[in-house]
Amino acid sequence: MSSLAGKTLAQAKINLFLRVLGKGIDGFHVIETLFLRLDIGDDVTVRITDLGRAVDCEGLTGVPPEKNLAYLAAETYAAATGWPRGFSIEISKRIPAGAGMGGGSADAAAVLRILNRISPDPLDDATLLDVSRSVGSDVPFLTSSAVMALAWGRGERLLALAPLTKKPVLIAVPEFAVSTAEAYGRLDRGGAIPTGAQFIPLSDLTSWSSVAASSENDFEAVVGADHPEIPRLISTFKLAGAQISRMTGTGSAVFAIFDAAPAALPMMNSKVSLLTTLTSSSVVPVTVLD
Repeated sequence: MSSLAGKTLAQAKINLFLRVLGKGIDGFHVIETLFLRLDIGDDVTVRITDLGRAVDCEGLTGVPPEKNLAYLAAETYAAATGWPRGFSIEISKRIPAGAGMGGGSADAAAVLRILNRISPDPLDDATLLDVSRSVGSDVPFLTSSAVMALAWGRGERLLALAPLTKKPVLIAVPEFAVSTAEAYGRLDRGGAIPTGAQFIPLSDLTSWSSVAASSENDFEAVVGADHPEIPRLISTFKLAGAQISRMTGTGSAVFAIFDAAPAALPMMNSKVSLLTTLTSSSVVPVTVLD
């Protein structure tokens, strides 16, 4: 068995804004979003083996390997490069599933970054991003070296931006998950997709105050109509002094960014989990294991 192995933190993401601009000729929705990494994440370790391919995801049961994005990422990397023949992936989950925080995508991106770091013939950054695009729409950002990035298309086209100053973040995670496909379906059925929307200028993304002024999420209304807990959580955070409070992605998590950590945490009902973290200032590097 090979001794090659690496580990890293698969950092969660939030969407500081998320706009659906329409549909492309291929039928996929065209979005514009502002991604930001957080300090919270999953621990991911990849070990190269002579034979066999496996994934062990602590905290996520009942998902077959072929449905696990981290496993798919490793298979995609192997198909693109011819290496490795075998691998073993270990994931310790902290990012809640179905919450819009990029948990599966973060794990997949971490696997790609680890494999490329320990590969005997690593891909260049551009080629690695090309590989990541075939795994999932959020995976390119989380594979990249960007802490914050403007993304468009299906979310796979990226422009890295200078990260803003670190801020405290509270994240409320309801007990229910939201399916991304179902959220887009609700948007389509509700006729809520705008036409002729304009991209947000880069000058609006250079400070927390300007980002706060641009912050919106086109899914909040349609997902919130089915889950009134989401608008209630947004209001609770705003009353607690949050500079920005939004649902992230297609839900179900709601985040709040503060100038300073609140002296007292907002009251949540027993069906909501509250996470505390910080916005990130850097991408956690891959550590090569002996």
